[in-house]
Amino acid sequence: MTRRITTLLGLAIASLTVATAAQAELRVKCEVRSDRSTASVDGKGVASGNYYAVLTSGANSATSTAQPAIQREVEIDFSSRPRDINKGATALAADFIVGGQATGALYTEAGALVATKTVNCRVR
Repeated sequence: MTRRITTLLGLAIASLTVATAAQAELRVKCEVRSDRSTASVDGKGVASGNYYAVLTSGANSATSTAQPAIQREVEIDFSSRPRDINKGATALAADFIVGGQATGALYTEAGALVATKTVNCRVR
């Protein structure tokens, strides 16, 4: 009987984890100019904890440091602008964004993928 309860409890926890991940929304925004690249990877409806993001464009890839979720949201910025980098954005090369497209992926601090999304960047 104890084994059966333990199994059922494990299944319930696994189901809750899947439901939480399924509820998370990912927003990826990016902008490219002749002299800079900027992007943000924002998770909404995430569980409490720390998250990091990976931004890719063409062969370029950048990984942020882990950021805490606050009120079920996490916002992670990437930029080639020194002012943004000084405020905590992950540094990018000015020509990081290739082909006007970028992919953002959000991960738990343990490395589990929460969500990924590819978007067309605003080109100015």
